[in-house]
Amino acid sequence: MASPDAENDPGNGTTGNGPTGSKLARLLRTGTFAVTAETVPPLSGEAASMVGRAAPLKGAADAVNVTDGAGARSHMSALAAAAILLAEGIEPILQFTCRDRNRLALQADLMGASALGIRNILCLRGDDPSAGDQPDARPVFDLDTRALISTAAQMRDEGVLPSGRALEAPPRLFIGVADSPLDPPPDWRPEGLRAKADCGADFVQTQFCFDPEMVARYIGRLRGEGLTERLFVLIGIGPIPSARSACWMRENLYGVEVPDAIIERLEAASEPRAEGRRICVELIQRFREIPGVAGVHIMAPHDPEGIPAIIEESGATKGRPALA
Repeated sequence: MASPDAENDPGNGTTGNGPTGSKLARLLRTGTFAVTAETVPPLSGEAASMVGRAAPLKGAADAVNVTDGAGARSHMSALAAAAILLAEGIEPILQFTCRDRNRLALQADLMGASALGIRNILCLRGDDPSAGDQPDARPVFDLDTRALISTAAQMRDEGVLPSGRALEAPPRLFIGVADSPLDPPPDWRPEGLRAKADCGADFVQTQFCFDPEMVARYIGRLRGEGLTERLFVLIGIGPIPSARSACWMRENLYGVEVPDAIIERLEAASEPRAEGRRICVELIQRFREIPGVAGVHIMAPHDPEGIPAIIEESGATKGRPALA
């Protein structure tokens, strides 16, 4: 994958940013297969709750997503949770949703995140409040996802707010976005992802995908369109605990494909949870072999303790030099 000029790259941390830069960006730009994971902030007002929740991921994943009101349910502030992780030596990827804040608050939090040393962000629309446990909450959606990406990139690259006001110090950000892998029909073009790249995105984390052949075709199309030269693509994966869970994911999670063969393996397994972990390990190994796949994003909301073993058994982070 082609690498941007590191000397001029705001997300790289090599000029004036030293060890507080994005480790994730440095890994990806050296062609290293990256592994990210995910955690949901607790329903708690104590930092210890967040530390305990993320503890299994420390030293295992290269960076850890901190969700921002996932499922339209309130949790500890994602910004605060990300700062807690950073203080514990865990590099965060801070999710920013458009649902809860207007453009002024989003701009303020982008600056605040950078000031705290948080370099990785993931720009998302956010689930509608009607899907959560307080459906009467009023959504904001002052900006859409592309506008948020453009705002973050303009602040980073030009050192100004959309209003034109100059920033004393621009935020240093490595900007991520989401996508859903699909089996591309002959006339499909990745226009949505291209638009996000044009807005200033640097990397992509996808929805769950458990079909390596489909991933190969999806990535192949992105590669043919030149997008894997512009965006680092991390494929979403996770251990499925049972055949019932696999069927639920296929039927209820938008864009998620679970092949029949995986469901059959889980049905036949005497220990489905262990089998789900084995399948996850095998898929990570398969994804590593696909040109254009820059890494994986492991999501295991019901089995966070299993993620380190999955990473270890997959060999995804073995044999590479440590980065400060």
